[in-house]
Amino acid sequence: MTSRELSPLKNIYQEKLLRFWKQANEIILDKEREIMLTMCSLLANGHLLIEDIPGVGKTTLVKMLSKLLGLKTSRIQFTNDLLPGDILGSSIFDPEKRDFKFYQGPIFSELILADELNRATPKTQSAFLQVMEERKVTIDGQTHSLPSPFFIIATQNPRQQIGTFSLPESQLDRFLMRIELGHPSRAAERKLLLGVSRESLLTNLEPIFNAYDLLEIQKLVAQVHISEAIVDYIQDIISMTRTSKDSGHGLSPRGALCLVSASRAWAFLKDRTMVLPEDVQAVAVSVMSHRLNPSEDISGETGKQISEEILKSVVVD
Repeated sequence: MTSRELSPLKNIYQEKLLRFWKQANEIILDKEREIMLTMCSLLANGHLLIEDIPGVGKTTLVKMLSKLLGLKTSRIQFTNDLLPGDILGSSIFDPEKRDFKFYQGPIFSELILADELNRATPKTQSAFLQVMEERKVTIDGQTHSLPSPFFIIATQNPRQQIGTFSLPESQLDRFLMRIELGHPSRAAERKLLLGVSRESLLTNLEPIFNAYDLLEIQKLVAQVHISEAIVDYIQDIISMTRTSKDSGHGLSPRGALCLVSASRAWAFLKDRTMVLPEDVQAVAVSVMSHRLNPSEDISGETGKQISEEILKSVVVD
């Protein structure tokens, strides 16, 4: 199967993606894989969780995406006094019309940076549950649809830091992927220290995509072929997460669907029209790590380590 058989548009968008990679990797140095996973989350119509220390480029990543993708963007800084209405919006009484008028909150954007999500209280965090799953907001019995595309990138500080609240499993499961940016290599950091500031580079960026392009690419990603053999491989991985004594309850059916969607998106970004085992392997740890809770008797083992071990233990037939 050739790329032309999927859709003639695929070739056009692959040309745009080449331009995107070139400019994105000039802004965010030494993070090609992390940028790929971020785009994978967007094109699979999911959301992304970034867990890392402050100052490694999370905000710069979102600003860069906003520019190159041509999306309306909002940044929500989460603090312990933030209220759900500060995110979703609120209804205010209009004395002239003698009726309530709904004023949209910052969640009504196409690209959302939910910065330091786990610094908000559980009540405020719960405001994200409906918007992440249904792409809708319900206020005072009225439902309001969110824009499309709708992509949340949430950052989470390490859970051992003071002033953080753990994200509940129900919310973690609504993130397609979890990644870490980490520190740049020594060579990349030297280039960063001696080069032009990232803010200056961001001002010169021009949009490569727009909202319509991204919606069309999401449709193409959903058409990427996944064979019965690959489905068997994915089910073997899912089954291992559910039977391993180290991985808690394992992946839910939603987690399994996320693994399929992410694998399709990765294959598309690699200019393939069908999913290969290496596509599944490329995204599996990022899809599984935040969904696998280590058992209490396992000291110091993380969901990422458990995911890697499970992936290694499942043989590709």
